Amino acid sequence: MILLEPAATNRYGGWREDWLAATDEPVLEPDLPIVDAHHHLWHLNANRYLLDEWLGDVASGHAVRASVFVQCGAFYRGHGPDTLRPVGETEFVNGVAAMTASGAYGDHLACAGIVGFADLTLGEAVEDVLTAHLAAGGGRFRGIRHAAAWDAAEAVHNSSSNPPPGLYRDPTFRRGFARLAALGLSFDAWLYQFQLADLLDLARAFPAATIVVDHVGGIVGIGPYAGRHAEFFPAWRAAMRELAGCANVQVKLGGLGMKLGGFGFETGARAPGSDALAERWRPYVETCIEAFGAERCLFESNFPVDKHACSYRVLWNAFKRLAAGASAAEKAALFHDTAARVYRLELPQAG
Repeated sequence: MILLEPAATNRYGGWREDWLAATDEPVLEPDLPIVDAHHHLWHLNANRYLLDEWLGDVASGHAVRASVFVQCGAFYRGHGPDTLRPVGETEFVNGVAAMTASGAYGDHLACAGIVGFADLTLGEAVEDVLTAHLAAGGGRFRGIRHAAAWDAAEAVHNSSSNPPPGLYRDPTFRRGFARLAALGLSFDAWLYQFQLADLLDLARAFPAATIVVDHVGGIVGIGPYAGRHAEFFPAWRAAMRELAGCANVQVKLGGLGMKLGGFGFETGARAPGSDALAERWRPYVETCIEAFGAERCLFESNFPVDKHACSYRVLWNAFKRLAAGASAAEKAALFHDTAARVYRLELPQAG
């Protein structure tokens, strides 16, 4: 049984609020409805990012109507079978979702969709864990993320689930994976750009499964890969284009503010503006939109992890700059509709 390490380790905390606040700019397209397709909540010692912190970021001026929570090892059960301890995260997040659904915090619906963790290497036995998540999710539980992010380089942190290389090709993992589609659940894939062939093989083997690729396919630019974005870009682009050939695969546009990506924004004397972010991220975002189409792309904040690079307001301004040439229908898909459809969110009509 795999139990995740706590997500809120030092490598994910330590953002600087004063540094972020020093770079401010007007909100672009403030009335454009947004579903933030990917964020986390956690609390470990001084590293706190819970509802208050989340609502503080969401109150940025952007029209973020709802969000999707994605697993991060937070608030696992402290007792009971190891296999069921991750269900505690769903119980916690569903409580947060219920708080905002009450209307006491405004119109924003936090965690309207919940993506949890279950160890798919349990094989068929994982169904008991999945049904427990569904029972705990209050009608909001939508899928599983079991990360495969692994690299031989010591400087590149592997996923907190400590996956072996080639996890998505493992036969036992795939027997567990097969239970997702049977229960109507989606799968979030988190892996590094050098592993995308494994995901392609998985997607082809399970064409009925809904798969969402996190963080534009896991760009790595640290350790032995530092300063080599241009060298590795063609292979990443080719792999993403192949994945786009699988109609069951969607891709999240974001995650590029992580230190892992090696863009180095967090090291600047001043937090970047949205124009600088858009310029650096454009090749990755435009490649994904061109390959998958707006109807299979979802913008995500990946907060608070990407908070190392920029504020929430600046982040969504950068995304709006990247989508500036899109039609109204394409913008609706990229910022709201694709996420609402993929995660089957129950949202009130905009008006």
